[in-house]
Amino acid sequence: MLEDVPVHGSRCEQKVTKAPMHQRNFSLDFRHVTGASGPPPGCGHQRNRSLDSVLQRIPEDVTPTSPEGAPLRLPLDAPAPRLALPPEVPAGSDDSGIHTPPDGNDDDRRPTPAAARSRESLDSGNPEDVDKPPDPPDATVETVTRSEAHAADTSKNKDFLLRLFESTLFDMSMAISYLFKSKEAGVQTYLANKLFSFPNEDVDFYLPQLATMYIEIDDVADVLRPYLVHRCKQSAEFSLRLAWLLTAFGGDVKRSKAMKLRDSILAEKIRPAARRGHHRSQSDASALRLATPGKHLGDLASGRAFDNGCLCGEQCSCGAPRLAPQIQFLNSLTSIGRRLAGVADKQCRTGKLRAELMTLDLNLPARVWLPLHHRQHYVLRIPPYAAAVLNSKDKAPYIMYVEVLETDGHEPLPPRLLPPAPPAPHSPPIRHAKSEENLVLERPAFSLYSALDDADAGDCWSHDDDDLSTQYAPRAPAPDSLSQVSAISALSTSSCGSRGGGGGESVAVGAGEVRRRLADATAAPPPNTFRHDPADPSATALKESWESKLRRMRESSPYGGLSGWRLLGCIVKVGDDLRQELLAAQLLRRLQAVWAAERVPLHLHPYEILCLDRECGLIQPVVNSVSLHQIKKQSGKSLRAWLELEHGPPNSEGFLRAQDKFVRSAAAYALTSYLLQLKDRHNGNILLDSEGHIVHIDFGFIFSISPKNLGFESSPFKLTREFVEVMDGESSDMFQYFKILILRGLIAARKHCEQIIHIVELMQTGGQLACLRSSGAVSAFRARFHPNRTEPQLRALVDSLVHSALHSLSTRLYDNYQYYTNGIL
Repeated sequence: MLEDVPVHGSRCEQKVTKAPMHQRNFSLDFRHVTGASGPPPGCGHQRNRSLDSVLQRIPEDVTPTSPEGAPLRLPLDAPAPRLALPPEVPAGSDDSGIHTPPDGNDDDRRPTPAAARSRESLDSGNPEDVDKPPDPPDATVETVTRSEAHAADTSKNKDFLLRLFESTLFDMSMAISYLFKSKEAGVQTYLANKLFSFPNEDVDFYLPQLATMYIEIDDVADVLRPYLVHRCKQSAEFSLRLAWLLTAFGGDVKRSKAMKLRDSILAEKIRPAARRGHHRSQSDASALRLATPGKHLGDLASGRAFDNGCLCGEQCSCGAPRLAPQIQFLNSLTSIGRRLAGVADKQCRTGKLRAELMTLDLNLPARVWLPLHHRQHYVLRIPPYAAAVLNSKDKAPYIMYVEVLETDGHEPLPPRLLPPAPPAPHSPPIRHAKSEENLVLERPAFSLYSALDDADAGDCWSHDDDDLSTQYAPRAPAPDSLSQVSAISALSTSSCGSRGGGGGESVAVGAGEVRRRLADATAAPPPNTFRHDPADPSATALKESWESKLRRMRESSPYGGLSGWRLLGCIVKVGDDLRQELLAAQLLRRLQAVWAAERVPLHLHPYEILCLDRECGLIQPVVNSVSLHQIKKQSGKSLRAWLELEHGPPNSEGFLRAQDKFVRSAAAYALTSYLLQLKDRHNGNILLDSEGHIVHIDFGFIFSISPKNLGFESSPFKLTREFVEVMDGESSDMFQYFKILILRGLIAARKHCEQIIHIVELMQTGGQLACLRSSGAVSAFRARFHPNRTEPQLRALVDSLVHSALHSLSTRLYDNYQYYTNGIL
């Protein structure tokens, strides 16, 4: 009989001992069934608990009655009956807490969203109270009062937390911090659902932290998985970035949640749903191609190593591999780096690199992309003669330049345009290309591992045929060809005298004389041009301005006429752990954002880092820059003399502008080096760009580690006499300005230090990074912001740091060590 009574609550078994989840309107719901001791165990609702105190004051002498009016008595030793609902009554209620009859629309009702459930958990008090047993009937008034006060305080705190989460000031930085520190399931679920409302670029900045939490914290992994899977279905690039981070930070656990997610991504199990009803008539050849998708993937000799065989167009419905072409493309780049490491001679490395890139270029264009560039694009070709091996003693990192086509994803790939074969020995020197669209002949084929001279290898194709101008439309001359145009104009003026009135005598000049004079006019390089160095083949490639390189390579490219044509640079590094550089790049980007928000004119140059695994990755090059070592070796001049050579005399506007940029960037990197405890600061890891900015690279030693763990560099940052000479000396206004900028930058960084510190604190989880394995690394990092010092004390601290860095003996000794061991000036 009792089983037919409609009671508000969920169905429960006899042995369920969960706490009461609803304590409102006992007289309506429970008292006629259970008596004065409260609702039966297992009732599954915990809303509006603010009325508990009122409900608990109901007189105990009220005798529950049955619907017929007779007193209801239950035997004490009998088990509590199972509360079942009639089949026609839905398990739902309106705002009064009483069951509502079916309305015929139950099938159309959507389940409560996760965000609404998490908000309800925040509104209803402490979720931990769910598992607490009900208070005994004979509880004292003092205990009830104390519990009521505690519940009120908890509800108030939850209300403030919810107001923070829903405010406009709540950003991704706060969300990632609360997600890491909170241990409550409701808060974690709410924050994970909150990620859907943030812009993708804000979330992607913290992707290394999200991947680390997914690996190390199981309950956070459960709430993060819906968002990560959603983004993986949206973007192939996000899928690969997440998979690479899970690989790099995953540790040795093979069947963890992180590794299962990584394997699902790489196995193409997480992909967007195919469009229904997508049918296209295809030829037999197309059908045969779709029958074996990805047949040639990875085979560079096939010419289709990065072709997945898909012909669907905008949205794929044939099941072709979505990520495999990009994986094969990056594997080919890293494999080249591993093979180059086995070649000892640097000149031979350059020849082998170009031969490898020639083979790779035969498989392009393809729908692969360079992950360092965030705008959607496809790779068109990789000019092999523009690549160079960087200066490294043990490993073989190399820089290459990639021609890409920016697109919105719907344009078809252009047809493969290859330069023609070299002409026969007795044929006229006029080129005949396959297409009449901007095509220029590439150099003749060389032997695979021939060592090519970098001095004349800057162009991918020769320009010595004079008859080309009669066949192809002329283009605007590149900057480095302006001198040639001037020389030709001068020769024309001198060789053609006036034929009337002027009385000048015409002078006939043969073609050989024109060639000789033109060669003489262009032979003398500018005074700041780098010469070819066999020990450092990349010096000449890096010294060329980006604008000049861009124009020259576009003019010589068969795809240069396309409107979306772009040139990108990329450094491929194999054999180094780039995870610490990834963390340093995040900190630099955050510091630069803080200084920009606080209007502090400090200048940092963060660059993109992509970790493919624990020992290889891609780095975005700093264009228009060369290292201090290359400047000293190529010019033999001091730093100030080099700036005067490039920008003019000391009182000129160009030099003063470059000096100002030098001081602002030197102060920024000095403060950054102090906060991050940046080590290995030799002149090969410090760049100077064409505008005068100092740029630090190679952040492999930060916080608690140093080269070979010697701790030799004890200076807070690198500040040499050459740097001070550029600033006009210690007594100059520019040097005082240098110290003022450090002070202002430290005050601004201290104001936002929690946004910076929690980036490091999150990455310490799991102990994957060597720089954070020390237990005091994060606390020491926090102490370097000096939160308890006054501004006069900070000013004295900055003066002390600058004086210590300028007179540091360890800086001079380390520079000498690098010179005698690695030849770095």
